[in-house]
Amino acid sequence: MPACVFCAIVAGEAQASVVLDEPDFLALLDVRPLFHGHVLLVPREHVETLPDLPAGLRDGFLEAAQRIAVAVKDALGAQGSFVAMNNTVSQSVPHLHLHVVPRTRGDGLRGFFWPRTTYADGEADRVAASLRAAIGS
Repeated sequence: MPACVFCAIVAGEAQASVVLDEPDFLALLDVRPLFHGHVLLVPREHVETLPDLPAGLRDGFLEAAQRIAVAVKDALGAQGSFVAMNNTVSQSVPHLHLHVVPRTRGDGLRGFFWPRTTYADGEADRVAASLRAAIGS
């Protein structure tokens, strides 16, 4: 496996501006932030995507994300936050990481940066049924 920058940070082999340091998780400032205070939350264990996250870490991961979302508001005066993660596609580092980006009205960030679409008649029902079936399996 090629070197993972997040694993190197977790191991203390690479520098980072750490904002949360816990037994299972580490949160750090993104080195190329959308806005100052853009935080990345990573599990210490190397997992590549959200589906790979062990069940025993799921609740703690989301709980840490909640605390970070509150912290960016309280500490930075943000009005809210944008919370997101990519799985494989557009994932710049193949180690699960959740972005918490401080937001304020008029900050210039405009929704998602890709084209939006609509469903044809009946198509939403077919897609929803396919997803329900996959979730149930």
